[in-house]
Amino acid sequence: MTQSSPKIVMIGLGYVGLPLAVAVARHFPTVGFDISESRVSELKGGFDRTGEVDGAHLRASTLHLSHDAAAIQGADVYIITVPTPVTDDNQPDLRPVISACRSVGKAMGKGAVVVFESTVYPGVTEDICGKELETVSGLVCGKDFFLGYSPERINPGDKEHTVERITKVISGQTAEVVDLLERIYGSVTTGGVFKAASIRVAEAAKVIENAQRDINIAFINEITMIFQRLGISVHDVLAASATKWNFLNFKPGLVGGHCIGVDPFYLAQCAIDNGHNPEIILAGRRINDGMGGYVAERVHSQLSGPSRILVLGLTFKENVPDLRNSKVVDVIRGLRALGHTVEVHDPLADPAEAQHEYGETLLPSLDEVGVYDCVVGAVPHQPYAEMCTETFTTLVRDGGLVADLKGMWRGLTLDGARRQWGL
Repeated sequence: MTQSSPKIVMIGLGYVGLPLAVAVARHFPTVGFDISESRVSELKGGFDRTGEVDGAHLRASTLHLSHDAAAIQGADVYIITVPTPVTDDNQPDLRPVISACRSVGKAMGKGAVVVFESTVYPGVTEDICGKELETVSGLVCGKDFFLGYSPERINPGDKEHTVERITKVISGQTAEVVDLLERIYGSVTTGGVFKAASIRVAEAAKVIENAQRDINIAFINEITMIFQRLGISVHDVLAASATKWNFLNFKPGLVGGHCIGVDPFYLAQCAIDNGHNPEIILAGRRINDGMGGYVAERVHSQLSGPSRILVLGLTFKENVPDLRNSKVVDVIRGLRALGHTVEVHDPLADPAEAQHEYGETLLPSLDEVGVYDCVVGAVPHQPYAEMCTETFTTLVRDGGLVADLKGMWRGLTLDGARRQWGL
């Protein structure tokens, strides 16, 4: 290894890998590798469909982009940032990370350091990934090559807590690996690094971060259901409660995406494998996974028969094009199952991806779509949040319903001919 300038390979160029690769490439010779030829081609053209890196920064970067396995041969450090999803029955799906291990195992030589950023449960890096790397490479883990773990903390669409500003947790098999990671990640972020006590501790820290958020949101979703029965707005309740200095101000809503809606299942499976029944974790998941159906039922209860409904937003959160694990789909399917006709619009989502992932045909625009019996504000994209009273006059018939799932129109006064409902 060239100690002054180690060659680094980033495996996976999605929401996590690309921003990190561009940041690392400012300080070290870096190769960005992705198995998708079309993804690499787009990035070479200066276009990032995730919206995490703008074209100017991408074109100016010294990052070498490739989908060719030959480009990753003999690197000093491999950083794996591939997804860790769950299966249809909510079991951890380690196939992407194992596949990445196989690619790295074929390419690495003695002395290589393999770092994982993918969210996993404690033990995966050493017990599963390390063994896979050994099998493929023929090298001995801890002697011929070494492992590290630095959990990703990318929040899609968040321009404040970027990889250049957050604190990075780092861990490694040896003190020398930790020192190397401190140098690499410390050069990238102004937020500094935190040296975890072990790789397992770092894995555990990551997986509980999102599980904690999931449980807190589940609590808010449950009290939302209670207050709906009482005719109280949960947003009014939260506004009052937030005046207490130590109140945790979470909001109700649909919990999807690649982290919060997935990672708790990794922690739960780890618990079960070790003889513990994770009651709170799974209870939170049941509440949040059922929220789409609950919302569909509540909207249905406000309507007087089969209705024409427009759903605004399909991505899993506001102001990003990310469709992964979107729970808006549960609302749409629930409304259709209850007999309603549903059309969907999202100005940020890729229409081809929406069709491929969910079978949804997105409206190209809101011009000349006619009037609806109900408009559901599912995702508070900025264009939706900025809608005015006149917009609803053209979109919603007299007597129709405006359903606001995120409270983005709470300050808007509609004319008396249209009804408002929210969580």
